[in-house]
Amino acid sequence: MTRWHQSGTRRDMCILLAEAGELRGQRLKSRLESHYDEQLDPKRFYGTLTSLVESGHVKKRIEGLYDVYFLTDIGEQRLRDQFQWMREKVENTTQN
Repeated sequence: MTRWHQSGTRRDMCILLAEAGELRGQRLKSRLESHYDEQLDPKRFYGTLTSLVESGHVKKRIEGLYDVYFLTDIGEQRLRDQFQWMREKVENTTQN
């Protein structure tokens, strides 16, 4: 598996996009802040989001004044692969 999301923030962004289908950038940021219960630095947030776009895991389209983000097929597959890996590790932990 490639190291497509070396941070939990990237992973969590993808999870929220998978859940919603697509989100405006500010709405994604708000949902992530609600999950973390803290405000995120906008520069860091959008830098992380841009890295997901540049890696091909997230796509961006412009809708009026807003940027709307959604997972690509490869982004969804990597998220599913990560979920499967996490499930296996957690199951192995509880069996030991």
